[in-house]
Amino acid sequence: MIYTIKGQLVEKNPTNVVIDCNGVGYFIHISLHTYSLIPSTEAIRLYTHLQVKEDSHTLYGFWEKSEREIFRLLISVSGVGASTARSMLSSLEPRQIMEAIAAGDVATVQGIKGIGAKTAQKVIIDLKDKILKVFGIDEVSAPQSNTNREEALSALETLGYTRKQSEKVVERIVKEEPDATVEALIKLALKKL
Repeated sequence: MIYTIKGQLVEKNPTNVVIDCNGVGYFIHISLHTYSLIPSTEAIRLYTHLQVKEDSHTLYGFWEKSEREIFRLLISVSGVGASTARSMLSSLEPRQIMEAIAAGDVATVQGIKGIGAKTAQKVIIDLKDKILKVFGIDEVSAPQSNTNREEALSALETLGYTRKQSEKVVERIVKEEPDATVEALIKLALKKL
């Protein structure tokens, strides 16, 4: 119904924004991913999804059209509501979610707060073919099956780094040096964190 909203940014919080569009202030729920991409400028445009329920109309906003499509795919899964989908998009980058689903990586999906083993499996079963078809991702993703990567991430978490920030750095290192040992991954990541 409402495809995009363009207007003046009135308020910006990690979970929502208020956009003034011709004198009407729209309260829009956002993910942390979108929050990180919204510039400090006053005029912005967000792709939106309007959820209509018996007792409310809730507007969700996304900086990228692809993030909105992933959100819509996630809420199409039985047992995954808009709050859970937004939480998923706040915990992982949209690309990471797509790759985890395409690779059948239950552990990554289940690692998101509020997602249990059954829901993670259901998300992968229901969306794997759609993700592969819609976004054209290769079915086998080598970095996902890298045990050295997982061990390095666990070690970095133990050292006090958040999984989200560690993953970005470790992913880059694994792409540059796919055969790196756990120790090498940790040392290189510590230099970049």
